[in-house]
Amino acid sequence: MGRDEGKRKITVYDTTLRDGAQGEGIHFSTQDKLSYVERIKEMGSLYVEAGWPGANPKDDNFFQLLKEQNIPMTHIAAFGSTCKVNESPENSEILLKLVASGAQTITIFGKAWDLHVRDVLRTNLAENLRLIRESVSFLVQQGHEVFFDAEHFFDGFKENPDYALKCIKMALEAGAAISILCDTNGGCLPADIARGVEAVMQEFAPRELGIHVHNDSGLAVANSLVAVEAGVTQIQGTWNGFGERCGNANLSTLIPLLQVKGNYTVLSESALHKITPFSRFVAELSNAPFDEKQPYVGRSAFAHKAGMHVDAILKNHRTFEHMDPLDVGNERRILISDQAGKANILERLRRFAPDILKEDPLVEKAMLEIKDMENHGFQFEAAEGSLDLLLVRILGRFSTPFEVLDYHVWSDPLRGELDSVAVVKVKVGEQTVHIASEGNGPVNALDTALRQALASFFPILEKSELVNYKVRVLDGSRGTEAIVRVIIDTRLGREVWGTIGVSNNILKASAQALLDAINWTIWKFEGGAC
Repeated sequence: MGRDEGKRKITVYDTTLRDGAQGEGIHFSTQDKLSYVERIKEMGSLYVEAGWPGANPKDDNFFQLLKEQNIPMTHIAAFGSTCKVNESPENSEILLKLVASGAQTITIFGKAWDLHVRDVLRTNLAENLRLIRESVSFLVQQGHEVFFDAEHFFDGFKENPDYALKCIKMALEAGAAISILCDTNGGCLPADIARGVEAVMQEFAPRELGIHVHNDSGLAVANSLVAVEAGVTQIQGTWNGFGERCGNANLSTLIPLLQVKGNYTVLSESALHKITPFSRFVAELSNAPFDEKQPYVGRSAFAHKAGMHVDAILKNHRTFEHMDPLDVGNERRILISDQAGKANILERLRRFAPDILKEDPLVEKAMLEIKDMENHGFQFEAAEGSLDLLLVRILGRFSTPFEVLDYHVWSDPLRGELDSVAVVKVKVGEQTVHIASEGNGPVNALDTALRQALASFFPILEKSELVNYKVRVLDGSRGTEAIVRVIIDTRLGREVWGTIGVSNNILKASAQALLDAINWTIWKFEGGAC
C-alpha cells in the first residue's frame, strides 16, 4: 500500500499574490507575479489567486499578460466581489471584468455576517442573499468554476447562525463549486471554527468545503487544522503567513503539518521536499525578511546548540527532532557556541574530515579556540562561513590564497553618493596589486577594492556579492570605545553564508568579516586550499 493511499486529499488555494500583497511592506511587481506563477508549478496543482481584475492597473496588466503569453490559466483564480447593492450581475463592472480576465476559476466574496450587511453594505438581509445568489449564478452561466468566500462567516455564525448558513445555501444552490468559510477578523478560537464547520457539514454535507483564516489571534494554522479535521477539503493561505495585519494562515507551516503529522495528502512527496526553498523564494521575491524561526522551513527549525542535545541527536535524531528535516527540504544544523560540547565540534569537523574521531586532539583544540573567541565577542551561529574557515585552518586544509599588505579607507561627505574611497595593496603569489576604488560608504568601498584587486586571480569573486551588513555594539557602556561585532552575509547563487569580525574599530571589524567572506568564497568555490 502506497504512503498516500487511504489519506484524505486536501487541495491548496494560495492567496499570496493578493492577500499576501496586502501585508505591510509586501509588494509584487507584474514581473514578480509572472515569476511566481512560473515557479509555483514545481509545487504541483495549487490554485493561485493572482489578483483582482479591475481593482488596479497592475492586476489588469497581469491578467492581460497571462493571456498574451498563452500562460495556462488552469488553477489561476481571479478574485473579486459580488455585484453591488441594487445592481444586476449583467451590469456589474466587477463581475464583467472577472469574466474578461480569462481566468477559469473565479472567487468572489460576499457578506455572511448580518452586521456587515447592515453597517457596511447598508442594505437589508434579503438583498444581500440576492447579491450572492445572482452573482454566483451569473458567473457559473458564463462557464466558470466559482468559489464563494463567505466573508466573516464565523463571526456571523456566532451572532446569527441561521443567516450565516443561508448565505452558504445561496452560493451552493447557485452553483458554487466550493464555499469557503472565512475568519476574516482572525479572532476566533479553535472551538468556534469547529462549531461553524460542523454546522455547515451537517446542514449541507458538501463534497468540497474551504477554510480561510487570518492570524490576528496567532491561531491561523491551528484553526485551519481544526477545520480540516472537521471536514474541510481546501485550505487557503499564504506562504510565510504574509498578509494584512497579522497575516494569513501560513502554508509553509500548514502544509507539512497536515501531510507529515496528519492523515492527509496535500502535495506530492517531491513538492513537499521543495517547501523550504520555495518559502525562501517567496520572501526574496517580496523583498521581505525571512523568519528563520518558522517551523519546518526556518534555519532554526532543526538547529541544535546545547552540547547534551547534540550528543543525543547524533546518536538518534528522534531524541530532539520531531521529523526528518530533509522531508521538507531543510537541513539539520549543529550550532557552535560557548554552549557547545565535543559532539557539536565533531559533527561540524566531519564535514571536512569525515573520519575524524572524538578523541582526536584537533577536536579539543577547535572547541577551546571557539570558546575563547566567543569569550572575546565572536558568535558563530550567524557566521558559519567564518566558523568553517576556522575549522579548515585547524585541520591544516587551508593555505592563504592572498595577503593583504596594506589598506586605507576614508570618507568625504562632500563627494556625493560615492562618498568613500578605499585603497588596498594585496599580494597573490609573487604578484602585487595596488588599487583604489570608490564606494557608497567605507565598507562598500573596501569590499569593491578588494574584489577588483583579486577578481583576475579568483574569477568566482565576480559572481558573489555582499547582501547584508549588520553591526552590534557589545558593550554600550563604553560609548564610542565599545567593542563592535560585524556580521556580513555573502551570496553566490542561492547559497548565503555569514562571516564575522570583532574589534573596537568598526572598520577593522568590517575588514575582518570581508576578508573571511572572500577567503571562504575562494576556498569553497575555487577548489579548496590554494
